[in-house]
Amino acid sequence: MPIVEINGIKLNYDDIGEGEPVVLVMGTAATGRVWQLHQVPALVEAGYRAITFDNRGISPAEPGFTIDDLVRDTAGLIEYLELGRCRLVGTSMGAQVCTELMLARPELVGQAVLMATRGRPDAMRAAMSAAEQELRDSGVQIPAKYEAIIRAVQNLSPATLNNDAGIRDWLDVFELASSTMWTPGLRAQLRLDIKKSRLDAYRAIRVPTLVVGFADDVRLPAYLAREVADAIPSASYLELPDCGHYGYLERPAAVNAAILNFFHDARTEFLLK
Repeated sequence: MPIVEINGIKLNYDDIGEGEPVVLVMGTAATGRVWQLHQVPALVEAGYRAITFDNRGISPAEPGFTIDDLVRDTAGLIEYLELGRCRLVGTSMGAQVCTELMLARPELVGQAVLMATRGRPDAMRAAMSAAEQELRDSGVQIPAKYEAIIRAVQNLSPATLNNDAGIRDWLDVFELASSTMWTPGLRAQLRLDIKKSRLDAYRAIRVPTLVVGFADDVRLPAYLAREVADAIPSASYLELPDCGHYGYLERPAAVNAAILNFFHDARTEFLLK
């Protein structure tokens, strides 16, 4: 994995394939390589160049950073690689980074796909975030098996939870990635919770955008994603059933098809104008 210094931190990234570039921005507490399970192979097979990276907090950085820092990191990587006007795909926190990048540096973005996103705080999500921050900061060690169950319930759809064969594999993976992974940098990512509505600001975005809501998402319910699509004048909305917060891992074929169809259709529409 190559390393480049961007905005004073060392950023790990991967650059795979040839063709028009797509930069994929991951959510909280996950490495960029998660995209390589399903989305990167599909993009490369379709003729795109896929760039993934570890957000600040995964890549070593002092705590206390903001979403704006992550936006600048993403823009810095795009400029370092001389990608020009490229496509973005983001999920959860990564989708928020992509949205803010479209506002701050619209000349860098040709199209964007935002998954499991939102544009404002709400009471339940604020309570969930505050509770998780308190837990992680307390230093309490949760038994790995119990944490795996909580993570599954919060991030997977009932279709996955009730699949006896499949859920065992998920629980094994979650158990391996237990609370021991919560470094100061990752806890700092938790504090990036959206503090005030950005929906009015999003009305200035003109980049062709697809917003994808996951119908069974507990962490960021689909209605919050729909609000983002309604706010962005150039956005369309797609809701995928049988998907929780990790919909891009639960139903990768459906997610990949949505991304690729949007890239093709939006590019065709742009060329015909």
